[in-house]
Amino acid sequence: MTSKKTHIGLVPIGEIPEIALKSIAAHILGLLNLNVDILPALEHPAYAHDKKRLQYDAGTILKTIETELFQDYTKVLGVVDLDIFVPIFTYVCGEAKQGGKCALVSLYRLKRNLDGSLPPLSLLLERAAKVALHELGHLFNLRHCMDEKCLMHFSGNLSHLDKTPVYFCRYCSIFLRDALPTSER
Repeated sequence: MTSKKTHIGLVPIGEIPEIALKSIAAHILGLLNLNVDILPALEHPAYAHDKKRLQYDAGTILKTIETELFQDYTKVLGVVDLDIFVPIFTYVCGEAKQGGKCALVSLYRLKRNLDGSLPPLSLLLERAAKVALHELGHLFNLRHCMDEKCLMHFSGNLSHLDKTPVYFCRYCSIFLRDALPTSER
C-alpha cells in the first residue's frame, strides 16, 4: 500500500515578494523534507479589514483560504504582508487552526526591528520561515512547547522569535514525524 506524498501549498495573498515565498518553501523542504508548491496569488483581503483596529482579522482570512479548492495539498500556508490580529492579541505574526488544513503567516511585523529599524533581508526571511514552520507544526497537531530552543515555543515578540532556532526539539520532532505518513519519515 502506498501512502499519498504530503504536499504543501504556499499561497500569496495580495502582493508578496517572491524571495519570501521561495525562502519559506526552501525551509519547509530542507527541515521537513516536504514538497512545496507556490500557488497563484489570491486577492488582497479587503474583506478582513477591521476599521476599529485598523488591522486584518486573521480568522476571517483563514476561513476564506479554507473555502478555496486546494484538493491536491495536504496543508496550505497563506502569506500576507498585512498587520493581522486575533481577538485575544494585539497582533499576531501567524495563525493556524490546531490540526487544520490552513494557516496564515504575516510578514508585516517581521519587517521592522523592535526599535523601528529595518532588519537585513536574511533576518526577515529567517523570521518568515520560523513563523511558517511554527504554524505548519500546529497544522500537524503540535502544540506550544516549553523548550525555548524549539520552533514550537511560543514567541510573543520579535526578540523571542529571533532567539528561537530554526528547528524543532527532540520531542516535537518525534511528534511531527509520527504525524506524517510513513513515506515521509
